[in-house]
Amino acid sequence: MTMTRSLHVIFDGVMLRPEEPVDPEQNARYLATIKRKETIGKQTVWDVLSKYAGTVEGPEDWSEEQDHYLYGIPRK
Repeated sequence: MTMTRSLHVIFDGVMLRPEEPVDPEQNARYLATIKRKETIGKQTVWDVLSKYAGTVEGPEDWSEEQDHYLYGIPRK
């Protein structure tokens, strides 16, 4: 069975380093295709938003008490 996975890597001048953990099978052959990812200045708004979506941590009542957390207004 062939499985395809895309990884973001950084080239440090000598080797490609994956940005996230990778667990490849040892002594197996892989085909790598390298495509340059554009810099942040050329990313779309959706690229930036999807990177940070779901990563904010906060209190459980954050959405209900946003005025309290943003402006210090007493809780309702």
